[in-house]
Amino acid sequence: MTASLQALWVWVTSTFGGKLAASLFVSMLPVIELRGGIPIAVGLGLAPRVAIPVCVLGNILPIVPVILFVKAVFAKMRQWGGFFASLVDKLERKANKHRDVLDKYAWMGLVLLTAVPLPGTGAWTSSLLAALTGIRLKHAFPAIALGVVIAAVVIGTLSYGVAALV
Repeated sequence: MTASLQALWVWVTSTFGGKLAASLFVSMLPVIELRGGIPIAVGLGLAPRVAIPVCVLGNILPIVPVILFVKAVFAKMRQWGGFFASLVDKLERKANKHRDVLDKYAWMGLVLLTAVPLPGTGAWTSSLLAALTGIRLKHAFPAIALGVVIAAVVIGTLSYGVAALV
């Protein structure tokens, strides 16, 4: 980490609001999501009653834009060709690897795909898959949000321990 990046991190995480913002931002990131946000919140010293809702919110925020706009963004990226077209292909293949879960379990498949804390799962993958398969936002959002809450309970328990969550 460069000195300026490290200084920025120290400055952001030196206040309560900065710790909340860092946890929220990390939880919004694809791949990392709240599976990384909650452990970071633990490392920053945030209490579970504060950290977990903030990380859930951060993980839920990208769902609507991904479902509504990913097809248009992917179409534009395909037009650019080269690296962007191959990136879209890679992301679509990644999402479609989990399509059998969605086909087998329908609505509950989105919940499971979001809730299971394994690589390649989570709200971003579920939102992408919902968009690519044409699942409407009003059906996909509640399932993915429920999956995020379940994942938060699992990761919160692993990060803080059962006693801290009671």
